[in-house]
Amino acid sequence: TINSIHTMVIASRWILCLFTINAANAFSATTNNPKMNDNLPASTATNDEPTSKPSVFADIPMGAPDKILGIAENFKKCEDPNKVNVCVGAYRDENGKPWVLPSVREAEKHMLIDNPSAFTKEYTSIGGDPAFVKLALLFAYGTEAPLERIAGVQTLSGTGACRIGGEFLARFATDKNIYLPDPTWGNHVAIFQSCGLTVHRYRYYNARTNALDYEGMMEDLKDAPEGSILLLHACAHNPTGCDPSVEQWKDISLIAKEKKMQIFFDSAYQGFASGDAEKDASALRSFVEDGHSLMLAQSFAKNFGLYGERCGTLSFVTNDAEEKERVLSQLKLIIRPMYSSPPIHGSSIVKTVLTNPTLRTQYYEECSSMADRIGSMRKVLVEKLAEMGSTHDWSHITNQIGMFAYTGMNSDMCDRLTEEFSIFLTRDGRISLAGLNPSNVDYVAKAIHTVTDGKNITQ
Repeated sequence: TINSIHTMVIASRWILCLFTINAANAFSATTNNPKMNDNLPASTATNDEPTSKPSVFADIPMGAPDKILGIAENFKKCEDPNKVNVCVGAYRDENGKPWVLPSVREAEKHMLIDNPSAFTKEYTSIGGDPAFVKLALLFAYGTEAPLERIAGVQTLSGTGACRIGGEFLARFATDKNIYLPDPTWGNHVAIFQSCGLTVHRYRYYNARTNALDYEGMMEDLKDAPEGSILLLHACAHNPTGCDPSVEQWKDISLIAKEKKMQIFFDSAYQGFASGDAEKDASALRSFVEDGHSLMLAQSFAKNFGLYGERCGTLSFVTNDAEEKERVLSQLKLIIRPMYSSPPIHGSSIVKTVLTNPTLRTQYYEECSSMADRIGSMRKVLVEKLAEMGSTHDWSHITNQIGMFAYTGMNSDMCDRLTEEFSIFLTRDGRISLAGLNPSNVDYVAKAIHTVTDGKNITQ
């Protein structure tokens, strides 16, 4: 009957439901039992634990943090309201804030608003923007520069210029030994070792006198093998702020010629050192006049404030136009597989500033003002140290030049400054004077006096 059929349908549905519930409970019990789970096929294993093969990166060791950038990160994390950063080499204004040069802002306005059709986002050539490169070379070598025999390419600031230059030397230099000043910029050693060059050091700074170790430097250059590569800071030596005198530069040039050394200038502070770009280029230009075939790594990070734009050049003073073209061809072969072509925004800013008479004049004034503020902070710091009662001779700070002061403090003193006063600096006693301003110089001077009082600042 119809009622009997209806009853049978309902019963069938209940039987199916009970079967489904029992099956689900059985599966749950199985998968939650570790012993039973081990016997399951891989397709039925749970997802509680990853079943993929170990990563090929599993055994990669943790790399050491960058000494300078690591300090900057610690500064950011510090919650002390009195904290001071005198570590990173970037300009700050009197309020401790980053400063974009007004001439740079005007150049960007011109590029983006007044003349946008001239500034696109297209790739530039492997060697960079030729117009920018020419202007950069004239800025460094002067208006009388023999451009017909200077090979130049645009690079990723001074770091990129050093790296490309190092790669070139590793391929073509007959002598792979490069001599760096001791001390030098922290990245120099790593760059040139990574290129495959053998790094040696020559004496540069005398910790007993807090001054240039000229005699030691000359002895080491005389002892260097003939044909070695010699790296020189064009001005405002980093980290010491000690530059040779005009007469000492002449002696260095003479011994380098006698030893047939390959000169490699690193110029990161032209215009920023003394406030006069022409004066700051005098050592480089004198070496060209002396007949050296030299290399130059040039950066626009500090003097134009273009830190994040990565704007610079690498150039070679060659013997003639034909040699220039051969050098250029090899530079392009190095650059192409490395980063193909450089960014164009920073170079376009420099090009706009240097080709606009009004902006060019404005830029030189602004660059001079940065150098003047740094110079004033040198004097104020020494004056404040005296006011705090320090009996040390701090005149080496005012005798130095550029962004940094090499104070003579040892690592223990530097550690105390950071741990007790939240003043962040490198452990070699170098401080960035750009980090000082009227609001914090008293605090910094008092802290320095506290950690150096009764102790030796010459070693």
